[in-house]
Amino acid sequence: MKEGNDGFVRADQIDLKSLDEQLERHLNRREEWEIDPSKLIVKGVIARGTFGTVHRGVYDNIDVAVKLLDWGEEGNRTEAELASLRSAFTQEVAVWHKLDHPNVTKFIGATMGSADLNIQTENGLISMPSNVCCVVVEYLPGGALKSYLIKNRRKKLAFKVVVQLALDLARGLSYLHSEKIVHRDVKTENMLLDKSRTVKIADFGVARVEASNPNDMTGETGTLGYMAPEVLNGNPYNRKCDVYSFGICLWEIYCCDMPYPDLSFSEVTSAVVRQNLRPEIPRCCPSSLAIVMKRCWDANPDKRPEMDEVVAMLEAIDTSKGGGMIPPDQSQGCFCFRKHRGP
Repeated sequence: MKEGNDGFVRADQIDLKSLDEQLERHLNRREEWEIDPSKLIVKGVIARGTFGTVHRGVYDNIDVAVKLLDWGEEGNRTEAELASLRSAFTQEVAVWHKLDHPNVTKFIGATMGSADLNIQTENGLISMPSNVCCVVVEYLPGGALKSYLIKNRRKKLAFKVVVQLALDLARGLSYLHSEKIVHRDVKTENMLLDKSRTVKIADFGVARVEASNPNDMTGETGTLGYMAPEVLNGNPYNRKCDVYSFGICLWEIYCCDMPYPDLSFSEVTSAVVRQNLRPEIPRCCPSSLAIVMKRCWDANPDKRPEMDEVVAMLEAIDTSKGGGMIPPDQSQGCFCFRKHRGP
């Protein structure tokens, strides 16, 4: 195309075919994290959540888990709500697709729904509505860590297993923090197990790149029982909120129990913030592990250790003497074994 003396291009000299090709390339350009839907097969549901379902699936001949995020029928949500949900989806994908660590669930790809997007299911080819987004990650057959702990609620875990599970989680969080990522919803429900019982962190729906200014990170984000006092109180916070949540998870892994099962949201919030409420550490718990819990859930974020220090503390624990949790001289066990007498 030649420009005239006045700097404008004459209409009869515009190459419309070339412009069409450029536009088509632009419209068809995929993000680096976008999957090819033709290679995806979606199978049965393995979990249900607030905004969608998680399915077994196959992508490019690899076993995967497929999270379908359903934002509801068109017309049921305002534009602002849909924009917020799309933003959360984009944020999760932007964070997750760059991560690479043995203790972080491997992200494979994602795609936004559209009128011409079809997905292969066990019941044939279906179109994927524009209000549905799809996140594809590696399939972990061990399920959620929380489910594993519930299964062992009565007999508890060997001390060596407790420390190994805790180390996996600590190493994963240490890696995230080294990448300036704050998970913000650390809980056993968001941790998955592979076939060799390795813990892998999942669900980055509320994860954020850590703000250089703590005042830029506020708001009650996370799950009751795991949320740090500064988060519950609506104060500015940083990656140390994950350290607090890890301390609660460590207690949960050791006890195979739920923190504060009988308290309401308002009771937990008030007691954690104002009365320094924490889960009761059983007297059978080795001091080496109890110290880690207490340091991690300190009310003052500045006094909590960094996650790489937590890794070092856990690595230093001697598990060679560990069998089950009940010491030989405590035939009745301690309080954490008096619960859950049923199967």
